[in-house]
Amino acid sequence: MTYQPVVPTSGLAGWRFLQATLERQTEAFENSNVIKSDRAYFSEKIGSISNAEELVADRRLLSVALGAFGLEDDINNKYFITKVLEEGTTADDALANKLSDTRYKAFSEAFGFGWIPQTSEAGFADKITDLYETRSFEVAVGEQNETFRFGLNLERELPEIAASDSTVNSKWYSVMGNSALKEVFQTAFGLPAEFGSVDLDQQLEVFKDYAQRRFGTSEVDQFAEPEKMEELLQLYFLQEQIAQTSASSASVALTLLQSANGG
Repeated sequence: MTYQPVVPTSGLAGWRFLQATLERQTEAFENSNVIKSDRAYFSEKIGSISNAEELVADRRLLSVALGAFGLEDDINNKYFITKVLEEGTTADDALANKLSDTRYKAFSEAFGFGWIPQTSEAGFADKITDLYETRSFEVAVGEQNETFRFGLNLERELPEIAASDSTVNSKWYSVMGNSALKEVFQTAFGLPAEFGSVDLDQQLEVFKDYAQRRFGTSEVDQFAEPEKMEELLQLYFLQEQIAQTSASSASVALTLLQSANGG
């Protein structure tokens, strides 16, 4: 049985509880029978896998591989995943390079089937299973409260983007290409759901403008600092609470109106 994370309440109070108990909860999760079994199976089998077809043919291996990159929902898209892996990332027109979701590129690069397979390299199994455990815990948290999953994802992925050698705009495009990161910023900035349909270059300018006004600089680099990260997370959870309260109030108002009209 897999350990279920404990999240007693939502919003900032719930997030702070999760942060305070995170080490203990992640340890319990990683020591659960299901996770330990998945790790052992992957570690034992992955060294013998030399191409994409072999990986995709073993559903249990593929489940761990996809889960390590947050792509577990693609478990049945075998042709698509095979193509992402086989084409690799060295060619500009490779499928993984053309997808806006940067997780596919990271997935394809890690396994190296489009160039030099990495599956038998020392430390490969541990690297992938470590990622799998981390992501799986986030998924389990998300089943209790999706906003907390986004928060954990932000803490893990945003500092890497911030510390990269990319340009200011490239870093923002990396954020925008990650649906979970984009959701956090879009919510924190109070942008409507329809914002996602706006031209990508316009979205970039809006994100930079809001970051400048709210945090004092338009650069993603600032979020490598713990204080800025915490400020962003607080803003995100507060805005999410406001949105939930507004939605609840609107629902109550509509119910009362319908009752008054005999609906």
